[in-house]
Amino acid sequence: MRKKHHHKKKPSFIKKWSDKLHLWLGLSVGIIVFIVSLSGTLYVFKDEIQDVLRKDVIYVKAETITHQPLSIEVLKEKVSLELNEKFPVSSVEIPLDKNKSYEFLYYEKYKNAWNYFDEVKINKLVYVNPYNGEILGVYNEKYDIFPILKSIHWSLLLKADWGKYVVGIPVVLFIIMLITGIILWWPKNKAARKGRFRFNWKDITTWKRKNYDLHNILGFYASFVALILSLSGIYFSFPWVKNAINFSLSGSAELPKEKEIKSHGTLSSVNRSVYDLTAEETKKLYASSSSFRIPLNGKNKKGKALKNIPVTVYGENGRFAIRSQVVFDKYSGKLLMNKPHQQLTNAEKYANANYDIHTGSYFGILGKIIWFITGLICTSLPVTGFLIWLAKKKKKGIRKIS
Repeated sequence: MRKKHHHKKKPSFIKKWSDKLHLWLGLSVGIIVFIVSLSGTLYVFKDEIQDVLRKDVIYVKAETITHQPLSIEVLKEKVSLELNEKFPVSSVEIPLDKNKSYEFLYYEKYKNAWNYFDEVKINKLVYVNPYNGEILGVYNEKYDIFPILKSIHWSLLLKADWGKYVVGIPVVLFIIMLITGIILWWPKNKAARKGRFRFNWKDITTWKRKNYDLHNILGFYASFVALILSLSGIYFSFPWVKNAINFSLSGSAELPKEKEIKSHGTLSSVNRSVYDLTAEETKKLYASSSSFRIPLNGKNKKGKALKNIPVTVYGENGRFAIRSQVVFDKYSGKLLMNKPHQQLTNAEKYANANYDIHTGSYFGILGKIIWFITGLICTSLPVTGFLIWLAKKKKKGIRKIS
């Protein structure tokens, strides 16, 4: 009597090509995925770590607090004289909490650089007691671990303008890998499904099988959050991603462009208290906000001269999602425009929230924990995936020899 031969069912066309894509893309961009995932994971708890390490400079001593802080112009002069930098002070962030110090920032970039260290001319953060002008701490952010991690994550320490594509393209390929990974993970039937959701290593002794399960099961659980991380990441890299999201949220590919509001006056009519007037009015308008930032060097991010004083108001500490914009006359300090968060389009609200979504802070501390764990898993996937490929390659080599 002849024995029946049970032929293994061939994988479907979709699974076959998903397997090939998953392998080829993994081998081609795995090292970049590893670096980007690891640097992003280490960056997640930046605010919490810095709040602990810089507690003594973030908060002022209670006995120094007076009814009225010193003039912003006076504090700016004190910082300039103390640090004696060749660059002007860029901005000041003023907290609504009276127990906190002001944060004066020096930030300048070099256009023709090719890497992070050459591109950033200066990035210094100065914590100042607003009541007596005492400089509580100076931090050279250019060489701090977190800005460096951010640059690695954003552009692999290359110039940000084009380095973001060096990271962005592999992230697009990683999204394809996540999708093909889900296709490959998907069980054929109910019986196979049981082993796909949990580790069952009771009778498993080989590291190869355990490594395979780590890649397969952890990869599945992390894939959905990893897709959010990846999509919010390439939002920063590619205009077409941003345009697609803008269109889906507000029916237009472009964000609304604000009309340039010019200040009325001349340099001779500048009120020396213009920044104080700006600060006081902002405090009245947004008394329940966390902080607000005032530019002090008269330039925007692109280095062009500002025709007014645009103030960015942050609604919550450690988040950028709830943002409002107030514009003042740069000569008189008169209010020219007030655009609260509630008046923004859905696309504008998402643009403000994308950074928080990417870091997990949008979902609070629980979101950060989930994002951190997902980041660790994403960091492990290129390693476990490579070991699977290496084991298969060795197995094929042994078969050929025999």
